[in-house]
Amino acid sequence: MAHLNTAPNLADPDAFFAAVVKMTEGLDDRAAQTAISKLVLLLANHIGDEAVLKEAIAIARGARDEAA
Repeated sequence: MAHLNTAPNLADPDAFFAAVVKMTEGLDDRAAQTAISKLVLLLANHIGDEAVLKEAIAIARGARDEAA
């Protein structure tokens, strides 16, 4: 079974965060939430492993122990 890689894995995480912030610039709250949701779904589709995605959801909610 695959597990979520939580080790640092981005060459420039600050640049990625800045790109996400820039993606939402000029959008109202609803449009920004929609754009971020679309990004999450695109990345989830790329990952494609339901167990890994559920582990990510549990960690994001603060339930790291439940993800194990």
